[in-house]
Amino acid sequence: METTRQNKISRLIQKDLSEIFQQFTREHFRNAMITVTGVKVSPDLSIAKVAVSIFANKEKDEIMKQIKAKKNEIRFDLAHKVGKQLRVVPSLEFYLDDSLDFQEKIDELLKK
Repeated sequence: METTRQNKISRLIQKDLSEIFQQFTREHFRNAMITVTGVKVSPDLSIAKVAVSIFANKEKDEIMKQIKAKKNEIRFDLAHKVGKQLRVVPSLEFYLDDSLDFQEKIDELLKK
């Protein structure tokens, strides 16, 4: 069960990472639509597991590799945004959230 502090930090990181990805998308990720669908912060606030959803792009794995390669740069930008609220910016771990793909697959199966 997450504490109130973990929930607040998760929401803060999710909001700020969304803004960062809007800026990064134009420059680095071939205009793919990237959405931060969730953030889970460890109890000691040192690790943030970030669920990312990539829409309308066949190269999801390639874009995910690029995101993981640029995670230090993304963390640096996040530190500039949340530096006044957090003493230590958590280490970021990115995961592909494929729940929307799964939902589409179920919808297709139900239509048949």
